[in-house]
Amino acid sequence: MSASRTRLPRPATPLFVLLAAWSAIGAAALLSYVDRDAWVWAGIALGTLTVVDALGLLRLRPPNVRREMPETWPVGVETGVTLHFDDVVPRRFTADVFDLHPGSWRVRDLPRRIELRRGVETSIDYRLTPQERGDFNFDGVQLRVRSPWRLLWRDVVVGRAQHVRVFPNFAPLAKFAMFSADQASRLVGAHIKRRRGEGTDFHQMRDYRVGDSMRQIDWKATARTRRLISREYQDERNQQVMLMLDTGRRLLARDDAMSHFDHVLDAALVVAWLALRQGDGVGLLASGGDAAWVPPQRGAAAIDRLMRATYALQPRPVATDFLAAATEIALRQQRRSLVMMVTNLRDEDMDDVLAAVQLLRRRHLVCIASLREAALDTALAADVGDLPGALTAGATAQYLARRAEAHDALRSHGVLVLDVTCAQLPAALVEKYLSVKRDGLL
Repeated sequence: MSASRTRLPRPATPLFVLLAAWSAIGAAALLSYVDRDAWVWAGIALGTLTVVDALGLLRLRPPNVRREMPETWPVGVETGVTLHFDDVVPRRFTADVFDLHPGSWRVRDLPRRIELRRGVETSIDYRLTPQERGDFNFDGVQLRVRSPWRLLWRDVVVGRAQHVRVFPNFAPLAKFAMFSADQASRLVGAHIKRRRGEGTDFHQMRDYRVGDSMRQIDWKATARTRRLISREYQDERNQQVMLMLDTGRRLLARDDAMSHFDHVLDAALVVAWLALRQGDGVGLLASGGDAAWVPPQRGAAAIDRLMRATYALQPRPVATDFLAAATEIALRQQRRSLVMMVTNLRDEDMDDVLAAVQLLRRRHLVCIASLREAALDTALAADVGDLPGALTAGATAQYLARRAEAHDALRSHGVLVLDVTCAQLPAALVEKYLSVKRDGLL
């Protein structure tokens, strides 16, 4: 059964019209144009009519409502919701429907006026687009019901509250599942140099191809088949990748409808999925604002664990302690890993970041992806025609020069550095991960 919450009846427009007419009769009675008894009897009739109409409204039993929708939603993707109204109503009536969904979400096809009839189940569909990740509640369905003679109305909230979770947009991961890891890498935009059979793990036997090295030839298989047979190797599997995500103030910036952290989380999940497809283990540490720790895991189910651990993470207006985050990884992750830190580096962060890097590099290979606001590139490329424009271009160039110096300082300490915008981040991370695998740096 659905829970129901009602409000007291309120006057509708027809009742105000009748009250205005009754007032006009009263004014006429004061001027002796109408008998005063007529005004009194008109008031009694109007009051009686209103009371009877109110009783009819109060006796009206609202229908039970069932909401049909997914329990998990992808952020930024329009999703359908269906409301089912049962057929147990005392009479035919109309109602204005509005679902009490999270207020910040974009809605289409609501509110809606529907007609409910006894013995006929009614259903309506509408569309919602969640604007941010996290946990959200649908409080119920609000019906605005009018009395039989339309003099009054009241709001009724029916249906039970429901809880939903909004995850990062997992549509790209579902699309990638149809392709191999190499094909999915190209879809992301990564440019990978192809190799032929130069990994460390045996993959398969195949016919010799021009360009294969002599050490790849399997002479026993060649003698047995009387044609040249080569061994093909693949990149070593069962390595480990640690994703280190900044949830501090640097990731609150926005280039579009999504925050930088939303872009970071989407890119991290793409890299995680590809690494899992390659047979590697993937773990995650988020620190700065909201915190999360997922130890490295392998297998298809690991991507679900990562999404469940990170879907509600949000950046906060606090400074990130990079050294504390690096210490946590150093203590928890003993096996050598590729640590991919994603943040937005500023020169004032460098002392803390360098200390963190020196700690991590004792055991791990470190890659830092430093996000660059797209507005910086736009400002630098804009035509300069006045003094404010020149000042903006000069300040932007100076900022980017200091940023480049910070990146060079990290590279001098053996750190792999990526200087990218949000749009470039997924391809850059994938490309760097696969190049590390290809070069055997782990």
